[in-house]
Parts: sequence; C-alpha cells; structure tokens
Amino acid sequence: MIGGFDVLEVKQVSKLYENQRGVHNIDFAMTRGEIVGFLGPNGAGKTTTMRMITGYLNPTHGSIAIDGLPMAEHPKKARQKIGYLPETPPLYPEMSITAYLKFIADLRDIPVREQKTRIGEVIERLGLQGRERQIIRSLSKGYKQRIGLAQAILHGPDLLVLDEPTSGLDPKQIIEIRQLIRELGENHTVLLSTHILPEINALCNRVLIIHQGRIVLDGQPEQLATSLGDTFEVSLEIKGPRETVLAELRGTPGVTAVRELTEGPEAALSASGSQTGADAPEAAGEPGAAGEALDTVRVIAQSADRQDIREALFYRMAEKRLPILSMKRESLSLEDIFLKLTTDERMDETDGSGAGLTEDDAATANAGGDHHA
Repeated sequence: MIGGFDVLEVKQVSKLYENQRGVHNIDFAMTRGEIVGFLGPNGAGKTTTMRMITGYLNPTHGSIAIDGLPMAEHPKKARQKIGYLPETPPLYPEMSITAYLKFIADLRDIPVREQKTRIGEVIERLGLQGRERQIIRSLSKGYKQRIGLAQAILHGPDLLVLDEPTSGLDPKQIIEIRQLIRELGENHTVLLSTHILPEINALCNRVLIIHQGRIVLDGQPEQLATSLGDTFEVSLEIKGPRETVLAELRGTPGVTAVRELTEGPEAALSASGSQTGADAPEAAGEPGAAGEALDTVRVIAQSADRQDIREALFYRMAEKRLPILSMKRESLSLEDIFLKLTTDERMDETDGSGAGLTEDDAATANAGGDHHA
C-alpha cells in the first residue's frame, strides 16, 4: 500500500465492442512489491486489459486507479506513475540509445537537470554500458528488449506493465531479463503478461488467469493446485510382492483408489510363486525372506476430500514390513491448471459474447493516446 491506496486498483471493468463484451467485470488490485503473472489464451482479453490499465483504451464500465488516482479523472498524472513495455518495444531504430532515452525523458517531463543522471542510472541498471552511442537498429533483440525496459523505468514509475518481455529471446537473454525483472520487483509493482508458464513460477508471487474476458483464477502459484484439486494424491514406490502391496494399499484407511503406474524391472526376476495369491499372505508377513526376490511397485494412491493419507500409508506399510522407497505428494502443474481453466468445457459458464473478436484487432480499432504511456 502507498499512502493508503493500492498501486493498481481495477474495479468491475468491462470493455464492449459493437455490442459484444470483450472483457467482463475484471476486478483485482495490486500492492507494492508484487510481481503478478497475467495468463490467458490468445484472445482472452490480456492485451485489452493492459491497454485499459495503461490508458490506451477507456473502459466501457468500471474504473481503474493508479496509486489512488482515477485514470478517467486524472489520465496524465496516472500515466506518469506507469511504465509500459509492449510486446514490441516502442523504439526508433535510427536513433542511438542515448538519443532515444533523452527523447523519452523529454516526453516524460523529466527536468533537464536530472536527465543525464537518470539516463546514466538506467543504462547501468540494464547493462547497456559501452553501447550508449550505438544505433538501435544494429542491436540484437535482447538488447532492444533492455532498451524497452529502460524507457519503461526511466521516470521511476510505481507500476510496471510488461507484455511478453522475454518473447523471442535466446535462453541466455531470457535468464538475464528475468533477473532484471526480479530486481525491478524490489522497487516496483509489476504486472507481467507471458505465455511461458515456467516463467510464472520463476518470477511471480501471484497469478491471474483470464479466459473469455473473465478472471477465472487469482492466487499464489504454489497454492493453485491445492485449491483446484478435489482429491489428494500420493505417488509411492514400495518394495514387496505386487499383489500384497496393492492389497495393503487398498486396505489403508482413507485410501479410495490405487492406480498402478508400472511394474518394476525386478518383477521379471521375482522368485517363482512370489506373485501368486496363495503365497501373498505369507509374503506379507515376512517379505524379503531368504531366497525371495521382491518387486518394486509404483503406484498413485488417492483419497477423497483432500484427506492427507501419507501418515496412514507410512504406518500401514511399516506394520506389514513393506519398505516405502519413495513417497511424494502429487499436484497439478501450472500447465494442468491453465488447461483446466481455459478448455472449451468452461464456455458454458460464460455468455460467449466475446466470440469471434480478436483482442488485438478490437484494441487497435479503439486505441488512442500517447504511445509511451
């Protein structure tokens, strides 16, 4: 919070296009120090939302405030608190880095006496030393992305809005830009749009997922799988006669289902009869007896209602002398969560009114204002 206000406050924001609703009652807020990932399939409303936040578009309904300043009432002052990096950086390829940043400083009304210091600071921070006089056209995409970040932070904004900041970069450049974003997050609030799901886990302490113009999820990445799952699953690797292991697992209190993943390679070498039903009870009593080769059984054990069954499994297997070689709680990956929330099955939950309209076409048709918001 800054002065009693969120850095960004989006209240019930909608955007209509030709009687079709492109964005539906978007509602969220961000506080200082947050790096929030903004995810969604193509056409979901990400770009439209970011252009409304940065003042390029006016919402049809709702309000947006930057550090307590309503964008509709104080657009210039609100924009001064925002740094924006579009997916394609707003660069002038015929200019040198220094000339370009001087141009941006003038646009941002940075006092002339402060410009040299500010430009020097961002050049050092973005690792552009030694290239100040280089023409932008001659630079690699990674360096152009750095210049895009430099223009976004030159005026010391409270809020950074970054649209696909690592798109098209090589692995080394991606690592470098991600590190820069982490450092920027120490002094800025960052809204980060990306299609690279591991980037969310690497950078963000919160994630928003938008689908068909609606926010369908808002939470911390590590908590999403728990909040979406209706079962508790554990993967286990257990040494012992296969049938015995499966029977004991199914008999463990709280376990509702057991799914075998694969038989271990030891199965082919098991002693004759070790898999038979007649021998199973005896093996359960004394697994690993002299001359007996045991299986390594790999399974997923499941409980209902998110009941934690790990302790029950441990004591049951210990009692039956069936060694647990590994046990790990399974959870949905961010990719699984994204697909679960944005598949066509969710279309029935919305009115589908945004169908057929691409957000970029709609936003371009309605865009206006300064290109350096």
